[in-house]
Amino acid sequence: FNKAAEKLFVSQPSLTSTIHDLEDELGITIFNRTGRGVTLTNDGTEFLAHARQLYFNYQNLMEQYSDNGKGLRKKFGVSAQHYSFAVKSFVEMVKKFNTKEYEFAIRETKTNEVIDDVANLKSEIGILYLSDFNRKIIQNLLKTKDLEFHKLIDCKAFVYIWKGHPLAKNKSISFSELEDFPCLSFEQGEGSSPFFAEEILSTDEYHRTIKANDRATMLNLMIGLNGYTLCSGIICEELNGSDYIAVPFREESDHINRVMEIGYITKTNFNLSTIGSIYIEEIKKYLGIS
Repeated sequence: FNKAAEKLFVSQPSLTSTIHDLEDELGITIFNRTGRGVTLTNDGTEFLAHARQLYFNYQNLMEQYSDNGKGLRKKFGVSAQHYSFAVKSFVEMVKKFNTKEYEFAIRETKTNEVIDDVANLKSEIGILYLSDFNRKIIQNLLKTKDLEFHKLIDCKAFVYIWKGHPLAKNKSISFSELEDFPCLSFEQGEGSSPFFAEEILSTDEYHRTIKANDRATMLNLMIGLNGYTLCSGIICEELNGSDYIAVPFREESDHINRVMEIGYITKTNFNLSTIGSIYIEEIKKYLGIS
């Protein structure tokens, strides 16, 4: 608790005593205390999520109704699967704030971390997709974490490759035509479920697969190895560069195309902040949604 006490300008014994009093009042143990330090208990994790939401609501009230709140440091976070449109919309949102101080964050990360970040209010909004394959699993997980999904747009799969790829001039590309090339996908962590995959058609059998952790590495692999990935086709050329194209995926009898339902998640019955609302409006503007 030493660093926390320093930031709060109180003594460490005083902070420890206050936390003990809070635990006694609530009838729970918030922290596990060991010789190596402290960690959150399950009750503590749940308590912290509720506390963050209360603080978030307090900040919104202060900003909207109090003159003192106008000078508050503006805070906002979004976690997303690897979508360039999510980053582009974030950029446009930030440009609208001419504040002297703000603390904004965008995290391109694994699917389960997108969900956890929003559940713990580390991020106000999470961007991900549902399909017929993952819908039941993801929605059940969202429900257990008191989250809800808001649809933005439906789209079918595209093959994302660089312009020098041997198949780049095709009007559409089938799964069988891709067999000689490595399929690129985003790493979801050891032992992760295929339901968390960011790429549509993730259950199909791929002879060659390469996993990457970030978009820049994946783009380099596309050029260096003629790799490809299956995506929504919603690509921001301004961010990814003009060396890449999205070609429609042509389904075959044993490799059927699926619809990606892209949307955002929030806490259930959650009122977006002013910043959050502007961010979603920027996404809708980019996607051409009225």
